[in-house]
Amino acid sequence: MNPLSAEPLEIFVLIIWASIFLFLAFKFIQAICLVPTQSAYVVERLGKYKCTLEAGFHVLLPFIDRVAFIQDLKEETIDVPPQECFSMDEVNVEVDGVIYIQITDPLKASYGITDYRFAAMQLAQTTTRSVIGTLELDRTFEERDIISAKVVEVLDKAGEAWGVRVHRYEIKNITPPLTVKNAMELQVTAERERRAILAKSLGDKASRINRSEGQMTEMINISEGEKQRQINSAEGKAEEIIAIAKATGESIRRIAQSIEQPGGEEALNMQLSEQYLDKLKGLSRKDRKIILPNNLLDFNQWINTLGLDKK
Repeated sequence: MNPLSAEPLEIFVLIIWASIFLFLAFKFIQAICLVPTQSAYVVERLGKYKCTLEAGFHVLLPFIDRVAFIQDLKEETIDVPPQECFSMDEVNVEVDGVIYIQITDPLKASYGITDYRFAAMQLAQTTTRSVIGTLELDRTFEERDIISAKVVEVLDKAGEAWGVRVHRYEIKNITPPLTVKNAMELQVTAERERRAILAKSLGDKASRINRSEGQMTEMINISEGEKQRQINSAEGKAEEIIAIAKATGESIRRIAQSIEQPGGEEALNMQLSEQYLDKLKGLSRKDRKIILPNNLLDFNQWINTLGLDKK
């Protein structure tokens, strides 16, 4: 046997054994599983479900066990693409949304359905179409919560078999046709103008009411003030009359006392005569009537003219 021909054969055998060793090492390394938090590994043994590995360190049997599915247990979002829906009043609108979903049972999510994400998206679209079909166009914008709640209810029932839980469904956009959108904008503009006119009229009404109430209050205050002024004036006049009467009575009393004194009557007659003569000087001939005694030199007749009797 030629020694030169044996060397390539040995090298070939070494390469084969090295490949086998590397393959076995790779399988043993692959049998070591480090499962991260919020993840689940579904393990099959010889093609049959074996167990579900939770977070931590795990060792599998090489060539026998394998990780068939890796499921993420964190909550995730699934965009629902826009779809055309017809409302109850036969208006075509375009609706899209987003689903917030989470795996609760990795086993059901792996074997209960082929693709739970696609199934949830399709079910959300069909449920949205059916719910919008029972509503008029105006109500679809107002009752998004009803649509979302109905979609979540349907997805939750289906999710029990899929091992998933739908937390919520949110509608992102409801887009009507351009013609309907323009009509709605005109309607909104008209409604705003109506509200502005109504608010202006209510404001004008309130202004008129306030102005009239202010005028009424002003008139009441003026009348109350005039009333009080007249009362005060009357009270002042009454007090003045009472004071004058008291003063007059006092003066009469003192005059009476003076008359009773010796020579008092003559002094009184003299004073009255002087006052009468002073009055005669200031009287006008045209406007006044003067009563004179027959004899201007008779002093007693002057006294009688004044209405006094001399004792």
